[in-house]
Amino acid sequence: MSCKTNLIIVLLLLLGTHRLQAGTPSIEAQLEPGNALNTINMLMVHDVVSPPVAARYYAYTMLGAYAIVAAHDQRLPVLPSLVKSFPATLQLDTVQAKYDYRVAAYYSILETARLLLPSGEELANEQARLLQELGKAGFKPAVLTQSVRVGKLAAAAVVGFSKTDRYAQLSALKRYAPLKEDGKWYPTPPAYLEPVEPNWKTIRPLMIDSAQQFRPALPVPFSRDTASAFHRQAKAVYNVSRQLTADQTQIAQFWDCNPFAVNTAGHMAIGFKKISPGGHWMNIAALVSRQAKLGFDKTVVVLCLEGVTLMDAFISCWEIKYATNRIRPETYINRHVDVKWQPMLQTPPFPEYTSGHAVVSNASAELLTYLLGDNIAYVDDTEIPFGSGERAFTSFRQAATEASISRFYGGIHYLESINNGNDQGKQIGRYIVARLRNVGLKPLASSKGVGYRR
Repeated sequence: MSCKTNLIIVLLLLLGTHRLQAGTPSIEAQLEPGNALNTINMLMVHDVVSPPVAARYYAYTMLGAYAIVAAHDQRLPVLPSLVKSFPATLQLDTVQAKYDYRVAAYYSILETARLLLPSGEELANEQARLLQELGKAGFKPAVLTQSVRVGKLAAAAVVGFSKTDRYAQLSALKRYAPLKEDGKWYPTPPAYLEPVEPNWKTIRPLMIDSAQQFRPALPVPFSRDTASAFHRQAKAVYNVSRQLTADQTQIAQFWDCNPFAVNTAGHMAIGFKKISPGGHWMNIAALVSRQAKLGFDKTVVVLCLEGVTLMDAFISCWEIKYATNRIRPETYINRHVDVKWQPMLQTPPFPEYTSGHAVVSNASAELLTYLLGDNIAYVDDTEIPFGSGERAFTSFRQAATEASISRFYGGIHYLESINNGNDQGKQIGRYIVARLRNVGLKPLASSKGVGYRR
């Protein structure tokens, strides 16, 4: 059985489970943006998309939907006022008699993903299923046809825009050669994978000014001296790993989010696929939007802005990672402390400083706190399909704090990288929130109800 066949079976099982639980889905259930996100998540897991690349896909797949919703509701800021360099030439007919903007926006999410993702053509079946179900729900063929036309128009504009962000030029840039000298990152066991996206800093951001805009302080210098600050950081990782509590272990496993981990048994190597860190936060945004009953328009706004935040946060984080090229705890501890030591989590294949989880989680928490409010209690079930259960949180910032420290418990980051990554992520998130305020996008869960400037 092929991988693509397996993917189709997984998607059908997910969709079938939804139908069995909910009976015949209502139009609102059919067009819930979180459903499109779930489908894209599964496709990215199948394709083993790396964290920074996944964030790029999440951002672009939601831009067209936002443009369509903003054309329908002119209280929303237009896309070019949010996303730098986005062309102001996209014109969308907003006459309701001609098309349904919700169908168009939902379809554009799937269409953009179909055009961008490696296995995107698999989404054609989901698009056909969607239109069939909407036809059964009473949508006239002419309305569906026009809605699809608008969705494709928006998707084509976004894909055209994506082609100018320098992603296509990455393969032509100088290859990254790991350095064997002390203090520098080197591939880690068991798979010794090549470094992930060493030139990601060249990708054009969407809302921040540049990859270097939120550079954190440089980390403490490398040292083998047992009295040095660096050695103490490594020993802290080593010591905590040997006395983890049950809750600390669960926290590390819950936030693992490793798109491709390799387990070995003798001469056999088995790969395990999981959702990316960005995918985890996209799912949080979707499930809390559903819990808050935001409705279609506001949920699209939340998912779009979360995707944009993730993309910019990864660009910022990846710039400092390869600028510092810092050694991972596993490499240092095996060389200078305990040759047999292994971290609980598999070390990801890229330099250590700063922690990606810390940066993207805190940037996301600042954005979602602004849009949806502080002290929002929710149960995060993102990791259930990947065997890690669920966890309850009282706020997005609490979740971000836990996601960050999980990398220390897991043995793959020093505390300095986490603490400075937390600050870096908060700065990015607050900058994006300030941009939203400047263009008049107010909190979506405000006491006055509508979170747009009139």
